Amino acid sequence: MQADQKHVMRLLKTARGQIDGIMKMIEDDRYCIDISNQIMATQAILKRANKEIIGAHMQHCVHDAIGSQDADQKIEEMMDIINQLMK
Repeated sequence: MQADQKHVMRLLKTARGQIDGIMKMIEDDRYCIDISNQIMATQAILKRANKEIIGAHMQHCVHDAIGSQDADQKIEEMMDIINQLMK
């Protein structure tokens, strides 16, 4: 993986901490909207981590594949990811 591993790991650890907090909120029978807001905040962090990883993939793996036999495969992989993100 070519993404900044420390940055991505920091984001993922933050998301993990938020998920633990959300689980505690559910156990404590907290207000639904507060729980939903925390879930959306966690999703935003996960999206940022995914953006970092996809960006690094584009800059390194896809860039390196351009002009090689792997170019079509890398483009197809990116199209699959984009389609999933658009759902």
